[in-house]
Amino acid sequence: MHVLALDTTTRDGSVALVDQHHIVEERRGDAARSHAERLPDELVTLAAAHRLSLSAIDLFAVASGPGSFTGLRIGIATIQGLALSTGRRIVAVSALEALAQAGGAAPGTFVAAWMNAYRQEVFTALYRITDAPVFSPERLVEVEAPSVGTPAATLTRWRSQVGDARVLVAGDGAVLYAATISDSAQAGWTLLSQTPLLAGAIGRMAVARAERGDTIDPAAVQPLYVRRPDAEIAREQMNSPARRTQRTPR
Repeated sequence: MHVLALDTTTRDGSVALVDQHHIVEERRGDAARSHAERLPDELVTLAAAHRLSLSAIDLFAVASGPGSFTGLRIGIATIQGLALSTGRRIVAVSALEALAQAGGAAPGTFVAAWMNAYRQEVFTALYRITDAPVFSPERLVEVEAPSVGTPAATLTRWRSQVGDARVLVAGDGAVLYAATISDSAQAGWTLLSQTPLLAGAIGRMAVARAERGDTIDPAAVQPLYVRRPDAEIAREQMNSPARRTQRTPR
């Protein structure tokens, strides 16, 4: 099985080619160019580097979010287009789950996945690692579902949930707020100093799910936004009764 995987939840993102048992190649995206400028060429180029046409790809995988709204829309649309044109199925994977799988934590450890949500907030989810095979759905037990909030509030909430257990904090949000984590975290908390690329983990997770028949039609992909888009909030504020009253001529 050949899987082409894409992550556009961050500015650089990544692409990966995965087979049944390992990551064939994983590449970081060019953060100097937008996803719209780079896709689908990054995916096509990666496949061609391994002498594969898109018709030779058995499955497509994509990060469903959370992350940049524009990046998510472009990434999902790109994978949908490729899957539709080749008649293939898709696996959509939470970027927070991919972070937890890619962190390399040992069984019994909690993994706190943190992604930069801007506005001085982080997208987060908390998982416990089991002894199930890496990249299988059973590897992760969700302790807290994806949410968004300030780093300090998140740490305060989680300390009571994990007690004295070992915790690995991973993601670009963890790197960004490393000082806050160091100041507030308990003993046994470890910060993953580098943010792993996610496309490879997404591809491996897609293989594990596809083996169980857990794939979806391209049209069925749903973004995991967690937080409402800025444009939607701004539109709602502009159309609020108070704003309409302010705009009414006297």
